[in-house]
Amino acid sequence: MKTDAFIGLGSNLQEPVAQLARAVAELAALPTTTLVAQSPFYASSPVGPQDQPDFVNGTAWISTELEPHALLDQLQAIEQAHGRERLEHWGPRTLDLDLLIFGNQVLDDDRLTVPHRELPNRDFVLQPLLDLNPGLKLPDGTTIANLRAQCPDNRLRKLPPRDYP
Repeated sequence: MKTDAFIGLGSNLQEPVAQLARAVAELAALPTTTLVAQSPFYASSPVGPQDQPDFVNGTAWISTELEPHALLDQLQAIEQAHGRERLEHWGPRTLDLDLLIFGNQVLDDDRLTVPHRELPNRDFVLQPLLDLNPGLKLPDGTTIANLRAQCPDNRLRKLPPRDYP
């Protein structure tokens, strides 16, 4: 049985727009997975250390037969293929893929928390989620629209479509 999942995408190194575009294509190629849609890309200020370039962010909506931890393994493999190094918490990166929402499941273990615990604080994830599905809700019934209305501003700027495939 397929489950709808939403993936957060972020990059601020080595041509971030190209990194995200390649990652979306790689998500679409995952086993037993279909890409439903991708959001527009947005630029935003970095969270954490400010002595790094702005980020480019977006989200992807997939339908998958993978279980949550198997999907997480696939996401981390894609990050590694893009040269992801985990040197500094919230530091610069070539690619960051976060499993934001996985159907109506709630998970919290040493490897994975779904829905993503920082979701309410990330306008650069909430707005792209709204672009994909304006009626999207968390498993507890909280709407993404309500979270977005209460979210702190992170200087979010929508990139023109010509800046990405």
